[in-house]
Amino acid sequence: MAKEYPRTRRIAEQLKRELAELLRSEADDPRLALVSITNVVVSRDLAHAKVYVTLLGYEDQRSEVVEALNCLAPELRRLLGRILRLRVIPRLVFYYDEVIERGAALSALIDRAVAADRQREPSDNDSGAV
Repeated sequence: MAKEYPRTRRIAEQLKRELAELLRSEADDPRLALVSITNVVVSRDLAHAKVYVTLLGYEDQRSEVVEALNCLAPELRRLLGRILRLRVIPRLVFYYDEVIERGAALSALIDRAVAADRQREPSDNDSGAV
Protein backbone atom coordinates (compact mmCIF):
# COMPACT_ATOMS: atom_id res chain seq x y z
CA MET A 1 0.00 0.00 0.00
CA ALA A 2 1.31 3.43 -0.90
CA LYS A 3 2.31 5.78 1.86
CA GLU A 4 -0.28 8.45 2.54
CA TYR A 5 0.89 12.02 2.95
CA PRO A 6 -0.88 14.69 5.01
CA ARG A 7 -1.22 17.07 2.04
CA THR A 8 -2.81 14.49 -0.24
CA ARG A 9 -5.13 13.47 2.61
CA ARG A 10 -6.21 17.11 3.12
CA ILE A 11 -6.74 17.61 -0.60
CA ALA A 12 -8.73 14.38 -0.82
CA GLU A 13 -11.03 15.53 1.99
CA GLN A 14 -11.47 18.93 0.34
CA LEU A 15 -12.27 17.27 -2.99
CA LYS A 16 -14.80 15.04 -1.26
CA ARG A 17 -16.60 18.03 0.28
CA GLU A 18 -16.55 20.13 -2.88
CA LEU A 19 -17.63 17.28 -5.17
CA ALA A 20 -20.55 16.47 -2.89
CA GLU A 21 -21.65 20.09 -3.03
CA LEU A 22 -21.19 20.30 -6.80
CA LEU A 23 -23.19 17.12 -7.38
CA ARG A 24 -25.95 18.47 -5.18
CA SER A 25 -26.10 21.88 -6.82
CA GLU A 26 -24.94 21.41 -10.42
CA ALA A 27 -26.08 17.96 -11.53
CA ASP A 28 -29.06 17.97 -13.90
CA ASP A 29 -29.52 14.20 -13.83
CA PRO A 30 -31.98 13.27 -11.04
CA ARG A 31 -30.14 9.98 -10.46
CA LEU A 32 -27.04 11.93 -9.40
CA ALA A 33 -28.93 13.61 -6.57
CA LEU A 34 -28.84 10.31 -4.68
CA VAL A 35 -25.08 9.76 -5.06
CA SER A 36 -23.00 9.74 -1.90
CA ILE A 37 -19.22 10.12 -2.04
CA THR A 38 -17.65 7.66 0.37
CA ASN A 39 -13.95 8.17 -0.27
CA VAL A 40 -11.47 10.05 -2.44
CA VAL A 41 -7.93 8.81 -3.00
CA VAL A 42 -5.52 11.30 -4.56
CA SER A 43 -2.19 10.33 -6.10
CA ARG A 44 0.90 11.87 -4.56
CA ASP A 45 1.54 14.07 -7.60
CA LEU A 46 -2.12 15.23 -7.48
CA ALA A 47 -2.63 14.22 -11.11
CA HIS A 48 -5.33 11.62 -10.45
CA ALA A 49 -8.15 11.14 -7.99
CA LYS A 50 -10.21 8.00 -7.52
CA VAL A 51 -13.67 8.95 -6.28
CA TYR A 52 -15.66 6.15 -4.65
CA VAL A 53 -19.45 6.56 -4.60
CA THR A 54 -22.52 4.71 -3.39
CA LEU A 55 -26.10 5.10 -4.56
CA LEU A 56 -29.27 5.46 -2.60
CA GLY A 57 -31.81 3.66 -4.74
CA TYR A 58 -31.16 2.92 -8.42
CA GLU A 59 -29.18 -0.25 -7.56
CA ASP A 60 -30.16 -1.72 -10.92
CA GLN A 61 -28.73 1.34 -12.71
CA ARG A 62 -25.43 1.39 -10.85
CA SER A 63 -23.21 1.11 -13.93
CA GLU A 64 -25.15 3.80 -15.82
CA VAL A 65 -24.87 6.23 -12.91
CA VAL A 66 -21.11 5.64 -12.57
CA GLU A 67 -20.77 6.06 -16.34
CA ALA A 68 -22.74 9.32 -16.16
CA LEU A 69 -20.43 10.54 -13.39
CA ASN A 70 -17.36 9.68 -15.46
CA CYS A 71 -18.85 11.61 -18.42
CA LEU A 72 -19.47 14.55 -16.10
CA ALA A 73 -15.94 14.34 -14.63
CA PRO A 74 -14.28 16.91 -16.97
CA GLU A 75 -16.99 19.47 -16.15
CA LEU A 76 -16.65 18.76 -12.43
CA ARG A 77 -12.87 19.13 -12.73
CA ARG A 78 -13.31 22.50 -14.45
CA LEU A 79 -15.66 23.68 -11.69
CA LEU A 80 -13.23 22.45 -9.04
CA GLY A 81 -10.52 24.48 -10.74
CA ARG A 82 -12.56 27.62 -10.08
CA ILE A 83 -13.15 26.71 -6.43
CA LEU A 84 -9.86 25.23 -5.25
CA ARG A 85 -6.57 27.05 -5.09
CA LEU A 86 -4.40 24.30 -6.50
CA ARG A 87 -1.86 24.40 -9.28
CA VAL A 88 -3.05 21.01 -10.55
CA ILE A 89 -6.64 19.79 -10.33
CA PRO A 90 -6.67 15.98 -10.33
CA ARG A 91 -8.27 14.02 -13.17
CA LEU A 92 -11.38 12.42 -11.65
CA VAL A 93 -12.33 8.78 -12.11
CA PHE A 94 -15.49 7.51 -10.39
CA TYR A 95 -15.89 3.98 -9.01
CA TYR A 96 -18.80 2.29 -7.29
CA ASP A 97 -17.94 1.51 -3.67
CA GLU A 98 -19.36 -1.83 -2.54
CA VAL A 99 -18.24 -1.41 1.07
CA ILE A 100 -21.76 -0.67 2.38
CA GLU A 101 -23.24 -3.69 0.64
CA ARG A 102 -20.42 -5.91 1.90
CA GLY A 103 -20.91 -4.56 5.42
CA ALA A 104 -24.65 -5.26 5.30
CA ALA A 105 -24.03 -8.78 3.99
CA LEU A 106 -21.45 -9.42 6.71
CA SER A 107 -23.80 -8.08 9.37
CA ALA A 108 -26.61 -10.34 8.13
CA LEU A 109 -24.23 -13.30 8.19
CA ILE A 110 -23.22 -12.54 11.78
CA ASP A 111 -26.89 -12.16 12.80
CA ARG A 112 -27.71 -15.56 11.27
CA ALA A 113 -24.75 -17.18 13.04
CA VAL A 114 -25.79 -15.70 16.40
CA ALA A 115 -29.39 -16.85 15.89
CA ALA A 116 -28.24 -20.36 14.98
CA ASP A 117 -25.96 -20.42 18.02
CA ARG A 118 -28.84 -19.40 20.31
CA GLN A 119 -31.01 -22.19 18.94
CA ARG A 120 -28.30 -24.78 19.64
CA GLU A 121 -27.72 -23.64 23.25
CA PRO A 122 -29.86 -25.40 25.81
CA SER A 123 -31.98 -22.91 27.70
CA ASP A 124 -31.67 -22.57 31.48
CA ASN A 125 -35.15 -24.10 31.94
CA ASP A 126 -34.16 -27.30 30.10
CA SER A 127 -31.29 -28.10 32.46
CA GLY A 128 -33.56 -29.60 35.07
CA ALA A 129 -32.60 -27.16 37.82
CA VAL A 130 -35.54 -25.96 39.87
